[in-house]
Amino acid sequence: MRRVVVTGLGPVSSIGIGVAAFLSALRAGRSGISPIAGFDASGFPHRHAGEVRDFRPEEILRRISPGDWGHSAQLAACAARLAAQDAGLEPGGAWADEAGAVIGTTSGESQVVESLVDQQMAGGLAGMSVASIRQLPAERLSYAVADELGLAGEALTLATACSASNYAIGYAYDCVASGEAEVMVAGGADSVCRWAHAGFYRLGALTEKECRPFDATRSGILTAEGGAVLVLEEAGHAAARGARVYAEVLGYGVNCDAGHMVSPNEENIAACMRIAHRKAGIKPGDVDYISAHGTGTRANDLVEARAIRAVFGAVTPPTSSIKSMLGHTMGAASGFGAIATTLAIAEGFLPPTINWSTADPDMPWIDPVAGTSRPAEVRVAQNNGFAFGGNNAITVFGAVE
Repeated sequence: MRRVVVTGLGPVSSIGIGVAAFLSALRAGRSGISPIAGFDASGFPHRHAGEVRDFRPEEILRRISPGDWGHSAQLAACAARLAAQDAGLEPGGAWADEAGAVIGTTSGESQVVESLVDQQMAGGLAGMSVASIRQLPAERLSYAVADELGLAGEALTLATACSASNYAIGYAYDCVASGEAEVMVAGGADSVCRWAHAGFYRLGALTEKECRPFDATRSGILTAEGGAVLVLEEAGHAAARGARVYAEVLGYGVNCDAGHMVSPNEENIAACMRIAHRKAGIKPGDVDYISAHGTGTRANDLVEARAIRAVFGAVTPPTSSIKSMLGHTMGAASGFGAIATTLAIAEGFLPPTINWSTADPDMPWIDPVAGTSRPAEVRVAQNNGFAFGGNNAITVFGAVE
């Protein structure tokens, strides 16, 4: 198996677009939560989310027209363009001849779905826009990335909900490590929409204004959106062109318990961590930082914390959740976690959990890196991603020697 490194990062998020803005917000512990503007939320008791404000895809995209694509595809393509630019790779260059795109998502083109429903309610099937129907398939998220970067390799969209980006990164890692590709572009994208907001509210999982992962007073998630893409590259290929390297992908682990649609399973999450460690060739004691799934719900955070203790023992690594800043970006969530993790390794700091103030007596072993970032040497970091249906996926990154 060949070594795989991360050479480009493309965050399009509520706390910043591009590496510099995203990194600055992570260090400062800045919140990207604001009143919802993407749809009329006046009927909801909770009306805040992590939307990407000032998102102008026409200023980022060069090869595709934003009007031909849904909002999620625009987020994915813009994130990919930024990642390739950050990696020093010119779209359509020779590197792209065999390079592919793997993009994860939860809801695909959710805003297009809502638009089509409105059109159908107003005018029946005949009233549905052909242009909207063309934008609908979720597979178009990876197609938009491939078109924007001129990629001639595989284009795949994975719909494994909130762990989808980690699945995508794992798939891309396999492609590069096995020699199927020299470069792969991987991550995830999702959009804020009314039906997901309503669904999480009815589930009792939605908080009002602040997401407080691992806090004793935590009360739920905040829905959010964004595109998060990483460039994965064979180490020798990156070295030959003098690329800057953020971190090495050491391995990943996936499993699926399929025991309950929405309830996380502690034993299977712990098992997924052990799989990831084994495949990455590390021991629990090697891990310096955990980027948690950390949704801020009563059940998820406690189950995740208990699984961490089961694997790491009494002394656990610092464990923070950037969902406290971004909100829950669904299929892009573990992609943003991966970007934060690689930046933590490259820049020597721990991203914080903001809004945290009260320790939970049921998980006293968790150090949430409360409030603002903390300087630290991060040699090995673990990025957790868990999803409805028991889809668990964890990626592991390490410093490059």
